[in-house]
Amino acid sequence: MEHSGQVFKMRVEHDDPVRYFLPIGDELPEISELIGENIQFSFGGDIFCISCGNKTNKSFAQGFCYNCFMSAPEAAECIIRPELCLAHEGKGRDIEWEKEHHLQEHFVYLAVASGIKVGVTRSTQIPTRWIDQGASRAILFAKTPNRYLSGVIEVALKGHISDKTNWRRMLKNEIADYDLNEEKEKMKSLLPDELLQYVESEESDITHIEYPVDQFPEKVKSVGFDKLPEISGVLNGIKGQYLLFDEDRVLNIRKHTGYVIKLQY
Repeated sequence: MEHSGQVFKMRVEHDDPVRYFLPIGDELPEISELIGENIQFSFGGDIFCISCGNKTNKSFAQGFCYNCFMSAPEAAECIIRPELCLAHEGKGRDIEWEKEHHLQEHFVYLAVASGIKVGVTRSTQIPTRWIDQGASRAILFAKTPNRYLSGVIEVALKGHISDKTNWRRMLKNEIADYDLNEEKEKMKSLLPDELLQYVESEESDITHIEYPVDQFPEKVKSVGFDKLPEISGVLNGIKGQYLLFDEDRVLNIRKHTGYVIKLQY
């Protein structure tokens, strides 16, 4: 079987385990069905910006040409640092886009992918956001009416808890043991009074996520198309947005958003 075209981050379905689908060209093969099989990716050198569609020699911020990286609302700094969002003040790279995406309900969450971390996402991206990060379990911490306020809460907690995932430990399935309800109570005590109103005090449900993996890598070796025009081997599993190959190799699909790829199996 062969599929080819511009590739985008994998789509997911929260099942037991997670099901993964790879958008490639106009097709959407279920790549999690290929675990245990020998597959091959080929890259011919073409990259197209996911915002303007123009060809680019280099991809910035997972899929943008340089011009769009500097101007597109999807690549604004507040995507990474939500506390910098100005949509609630009527400001932004594209205020209509900001209204649609940032002036809406957001959640602050606690998740365990390797260690424990705090993060922010739109309510519509749960549990997709957690799966994309390779989280094994997660809990809602706070709900806010916009992105900015979630960012403010995240900043208040970042001095006590990380906002990043140790992706190598996550891929090796080295998961720390945390009681998320206990951690949630600890984090509540660290918030200033004016932010406590947003905490989801009654929400105690923990989302558990299992990934389709036959074998985790022992020593992570990252591979990519910028250095290797062809990547092939046995697909041992998928976690986060990574394909886990034999010989401890891992391929970050999201990093290559916009690349024109051929998949054969």
